Amino acid sequence: MTEAVFAAEPVRLIISAIAGIAILLILILKCKLHPVLSLLISALTIGLGSGMPVTTLMDTVEYGAGNTLQGIVLLIGLGSMFGGILEVSGGAQQVAQTMIGKFGEKKAGWALGITGLVVGTTVFFEAGVVILIPLAFGLAKKTKKSTLTYVLPLLAGLATGFAFIPPSAGSVLVANMLGVNLGVMIAVGVPVGIIAVICAGVLWGKFCGKRIYAELPSNLREIADTGEEKKLPPFGTVLGIILIPLVLILLNTVTDYLSLPNAVKSVFEFLGTPFVALIIATLCAMFFLGKKQGYSGDDLKKILDRALKPTGMILLVITGGGIIRWVLQNAGMGDIIGPALEKSGLPLILVAFLIAALIRSSVGAAVVAMTMAAGIMASMPAVQALSPVELAAMVCAINGGATAFSHVNDSGFWLVGSLLEIDEKSTLKSWTIMETIIGVVGLVCALVISIFA
Repeated sequence: MTEAVFAAEPVRLIISAIAGIAILLILILKCKLHPVLSLLISALTIGLGSGMPVTTLMDTVEYGAGNTLQGIVLLIGLGSMFGGILEVSGGAQQVAQTMIGKFGEKKAGWALGITGLVVGTTVFFEAGVVILIPLAFGLAKKTKKSTLTYVLPLLAGLATGFAFIPPSAGSVLVANMLGVNLGVMIAVGVPVGIIAVICAGVLWGKFCGKRIYAELPSNLREIADTGEEKKLPPFGTVLGIILIPLVLILLNTVTDYLSLPNAVKSVFEFLGTPFVALIIATLCAMFFLGKKQGYSGDDLKKILDRALKPTGMILLVITGGGIIRWVLQNAGMGDIIGPALEKSGLPLILVAFLIAALIRSSVGAAVVAMTMAAGIMASMPAVQALSPVELAAMVCAINGGATAFSHVNDSGFWLVGSLLEIDEKSTLKSWTIMETIIGVVGLVCALVISIFA
């Protein structure tokens, strides 16, 4: 099912697609229906409205579910387990404390931004915030500066790591849908991520912190008093384990361009397969950050079980968005909007960003925006002809658009506002602008890369 299997009448398909998206927005925003159910209802509305035969529609739903999850289930599951051990063992906290010690208080924003970027490649955004934000509060308490000065770089790093750098769920999801090699994605995503953290985290955090004074949360003293000191794993060990999947995946990509014996290439190909690299990293984390830290086998099992709990909902949301993608593609939407966009003269990178940004600002959920935008772009014939680097740049554009414009319909907006104890106006001025800067940086970098690719 790589091409349209049902020739829908163009006008009817477009009307059905608009109606399906409108229903999706109403169900999520007004009726507060769960995104998974909303996405499935939207997909069925589009399929039936376009005139797709019921048998074809059901086959498309089943195929779309399987095809969307193929290649990402193991990565997201293993990444969650890896991140769970990193969280509980104190590994993420050790990275942050060491980086702050190296950079010093005056450049703590850089330390927190880099920490967020590194941790964000393996830990879900919400978990990373909860783990690391006390360090930012501690610095604000010590320096008497606005908490935004330190929190924004941390948040920017976490959001950027999730969006641009594998093996994070966001980057893996879109890269897989567009058929991008993860080694190429890492090579493109790392520099884009660093630039985004500097602009949205370090520079914007410093600027915003001077203009909006956010006091320490009222419960900070209680948290500080009740928190127990625990032995943290060595910094070098933690960093080395975090880098294992990145290095192995990159080596697998690089060896394709080197004159090496086939046996050696086969070894690197095996070790650099993303899910194998994550298995190795997770096993190393279990031993060095688990067993060596005093955790028993039962303790580690409980940690891994807890880490896997959020993945079910995330995978179902991704599946729902993927089903919409395949319903649109198999009804021929790519053959309709592809030529139209090509005639418009707009760069495909910009189109990808705008689609993701529109869905993000409407629905609020970044994962939904990533999935739907990637599906729409993947259905265009012109996109399939792009080079691997250009496709990686498109991933940055899509995920940039899916990160930008976070506002009151995004759970992250309320999470940050409640943790910082700031009002909606201040959250819009700080968090929303930070997220939008990340998105715009992703777009600009993607455009530059596509020009020279």
